[in-house]
Amino acid sequence: MDIRFVTAGGGDVVAVMATEGGELLEAGKALDAATNGRISKAAKATNFKGGAGQVVDVLAPEGVDFARVLVIGLGKPDAADGMAVERWAGHAVKRTLTSGAEKLVLQPDALPAVTKAEAGAHAAMGARLATYRFDTYRTKLKPDQKPTLTAVEISMDGPAAARARAEQDEAIVEGVFFARDLVSEPPNVLYPQSFAERLRDLETLGVEVDVLDTAQMEKLGMGALLGVAQGSARPGFLVAMRWNGSSQKKAKPLALVGKGVTFDTGGISIKPPGGMDEMKGDMGGAAAVAGAMKAIALRKAKANVVGIVALVENMPGSNAQRPGDIVTTMSGQTIEVLNTDAEGRLILADAVWYAQDKYDPAAVIDLATLTGAVIVALGHENAGLFSNDEDLAQAIIAAGTAEGEAVWRLPLSAAYDKLIDTPNADMKNIAGKPVAGSIVGAQFVKRFVKDGTPWAHLDIAGTAWKPGPYEDPLSPAWATGYGVRLLNRLIASRFED
Repeated sequence: MDIRFVTAGGGDVVAVMATEGGELLEAGKALDAATNGRISKAAKATNFKGGAGQVVDVLAPEGVDFARVLVIGLGKPDAADGMAVERWAGHAVKRTLTSGAEKLVLQPDALPAVTKAEAGAHAAMGARLATYRFDTYRTKLKPDQKPTLTAVEISMDGPAAARARAEQDEAIVEGVFFARDLVSEPPNVLYPQSFAERLRDLETLGVEVDVLDTAQMEKLGMGALLGVAQGSARPGFLVAMRWNGSSQKKAKPLALVGKGVTFDTGGISIKPPGGMDEMKGDMGGAAAVAGAMKAIALRKAKANVVGIVALVENMPGSNAQRPGDIVTTMSGQTIEVLNTDAEGRLILADAVWYAQDKYDPAAVIDLATLTGAVIVALGHENAGLFSNDEDLAQAIIAAGTAEGEAVWRLPLSAAYDKLIDTPNADMKNIAGKPVAGSIVGAQFVKRFVKDGTPWAHLDIAGTAWKPGPYEDPLSPAWATGYGVRLLNRLIASRFED
């Protein structure tokens, strides 16, 4: 999509802003005056109240050259932030993408909490995100299903500052799209080896990529990760991506660790068939880490960051791990596997330990579609956040709020930790009873965090993908790319020079 900034734009469709109460902002008032009040009359006739996402679509009004005028609500003006502007632009793109229109003009206005330049940059971000489609395997699209929109112009006075920020934001969008593509791919196309091969492409951006195979992981003692992988005909891999952008080359990196189960049948503890197709997305954490690494490389972030992804397929093959097996992790700790469908924490155990042992990071953040329990608790609106470090937790909360990727902090304690004690090994991989599922998963991962290492765990099972009817103008109904923006913001605000 061609997105550009202009001081005066012309096209098929124009979109302007309104706030709660149906109040047109400056650009909308100018259009209303040019049409002799037809815009405001149309809004009144449709009972338009300016609520967030509410739209008035005015066809062929006299007095302007646009075939359509979209008045899109922002909601309460005092609550309208940069994310509100992005959603405003996203709604405009969604309304026009397959409509027959070829060019959309966005006319953003300043808001109490958003300058004109910021509004322009956020409008560009929202427009870009809303264009995403995963049509790779759709060979029979009807003409009215195909995108016709080819250009978006953001019309505003003095666009230079907005354009400069939007150019930086384009790198973030590329990272989000990379993550969405990975989550959307079918499991016969994206499996551990092909996933690792795609990550090799990041080398062209200056990212150092190291791929560990079965023999190398066996040498390191990664019995937990290999135990999950052994049931599949496809071998597992661990991929390390390193970006050295800090001027202090020896500065400790931030370590990002992602769960990458490219398909999860549950193994011997097999899942019910209904909805199992969605388990192609059980690598959402690895996708988020990969997308974040691409984003920071594209924008040449002045930070040292390493991304570690554990890539396996959890299958019930003849050599599959059994309930009751005991595995030894890279850390030397042993795990009694009581449920092979609690596999994500097993591969994270070795990946989190490897990140610390190999890179001695300043902090570790792992992301995983770990538990259905977090969806029961938080739905599809928030990721679950767990942390042993108050400053890191608050920084993650702030980054998520700023980027529209919300998190909700949940507790950790010795009482929860005791739930994974077992007389047969150092720990078991489930509590054994259906209580505090997402907390128990986090407590398990925490046992592989070294003393003194700031750590956070994000359970993104409810946010990495969203089934309908969750309507979001900035993402499709499936893969969201959740985590890329949060991580990028966190790196920019806390870990860059």
